[in-house]
Amino acid sequence: MIRNVVVGRLRPGTDLAAVRSALDAIVALPVEGLLDVRVGLNAGLREGAWGFAITSDFVDAAAYRVYDADAEHNRIRRELFDPLCEEIARIQFQT
Repeated sequence: MIRNVVVGRLRPGTDLAAVRSALDAIVALPVEGLLDVRVGLNAGLREGAWGFAITSDFVDAAAYRVYDADAEHNRIRRELFDPLCEEIARIQFQT
């Protein structure tokens, strides 16, 4: 299984409703080979934490690669997340 983890550092003054909408769009994507997806806003428990996180579990690396190249997924990243984020970090690892 491949786990994809994404965290985003939000631009100052970002509307959290816009972030929630972007996260909802990720959850709503129909993705073959996706086992689970979890999203959330920072709970504010520690100073300096990033604004949101996404974790997605895929059956294998091939399923992740299809998701990563998906046109709608890339539109969501470009149009919904990029304007909200100063920085986005990603990692994929085998579990």
